[in-house]
Amino acid sequence: MADAKPLPELQALRRRLADEEASYEQALAELDRTAAAALPDDATADTRELLRELNELWTPAAGPRASGLTAGIARRAWDALGPALERQSRFNAVLVRLLNAQREQTAAYHARLGELAAALVGYAQRVEPVVDARDDVRIARAPTEAQQQLEIFRSRLEQADERLAGLLALRDRIEALSEEVRALRDGLAAGPPPPEQARATARAAADSAYTAFENRFRGSRDELRSRQQGYLELLRGQAPVVDLGCGRGELLELLRDAGIEARGVESNASAVQECRAKGLDVAPGDLVAFLEQQAAGSLGAVFAAQVAEHLEPAQLMALLAASHRALRPGGLLVLETVNAASVLAFFDVYVRDLTHVRPLHPETLRFLAAAAGFSDARIELRSPVSEDVKLQLVPTGGLAPPVVKALNENVARLNELLYAPVDYALIARR
Repeated sequence: MADAKPLPELQALRRRLADEEASYEQALAELDRTAAAALPDDATADTRELLRELNELWTPAAGPRASGLTAGIARRAWDALGPALERQSRFNAVLVRLLNAQREQTAAYHARLGELAAALVGYAQRVEPVVDARDDVRIARAPTEAQQQLEIFRSRLEQADERLAGLLALRDRIEALSEEVRALRDGLAAGPPPPEQARATARAAADSAYTAFENRFRGSRDELRSRQQGYLELLRGQAPVVDLGCGRGELLELLRDAGIEARGVESNASAVQECRAKGLDVAPGDLVAFLEQQAAGSLGAVFAAQVAEHLEPAQLMALLAASHRALRPGGLLVLETVNAASVLAFFDVYVRDLTHVRPLHPETLRFLAAAAGFSDARIELRSPVSEDVKLQLVPTGGLAPPVVKALNENVARLNELLYAPVDYALIARR
């Protein structure tokens, strides 16, 4: 099989690479020529001869030997006038020739240095294109091993994401089915059910999906019991207590263990069935209707956690009015809900639940309670956000320049807005 012709782009790259390598070889040749050139201090034979002759001329020659006054005068005259003039002339001529030779050698060496400098500058200007040309040729021939590994990793990561999404969906489905099976099992535990019990079991199975939703996002039963533990002292001495929308019955279990009389009301049939399986007194049905059926002044406390945000405004007003009528004087109303004044709570908690009707600002709920006749209505913030989630202040080391102080003050304001406690409780007296 004949070899395929290289792509035009690859041929151009190869030609460019050949040109660049030729430039590289030229620069090396210029460098070798310069290295081989004689330095000005490297004396040639001609230079050495000139230096020898110059040195001889520089040494004064011995004059004629004579005795007496006449001979001394003659010798001094010779030394001063004759030979000195001749030797000085020859000395000057040799010195000029030596300096000329030295200048020529120096000029030649400087020329070679200039040629080398020009060659190196030209090569330096082309070094980067050489590297680029070589890289382009290598990339054009085949992807590098690193690129191949990255592609493999990216593909596997995408597959892992798809599998993870599938596993999360499967987990959600399994949790919902588990609650549905539990509801059916609890309904059939007593044997063949009468028609009404069968219908209640069917409703419980239908409501089990929302129970699974609460298990996931509101917290496990143990987590919820731990959060509601703080209400025990508030409700102690307020029996009988009614827990509106009691859910899975965590507060009712706490009240029972503390010896506080309490019962619950729940519209979710699956939750009612679970509570009754635990031996808790829970009635199914509408919360407002249940309160309206209670004798006036017969209750010590009305409690509702994460219920108010599920009600339409008219239902909420009716619940407040029915609670005020059913409570005895001094009775306690406790309504816990999502803190709409917290950005984190609104976007991470409130909007997640499709059954939420509208958010309730703390001041709104307190106003509505006062309008319904309750006194001493106050707001208690609950479920604070962990400090490591909040925006961090700039360390000052004891010194706070004005700009840092202003920045930290703004960070504190943002934390109050973004990361205020997730929940709050309205606590009001009849």
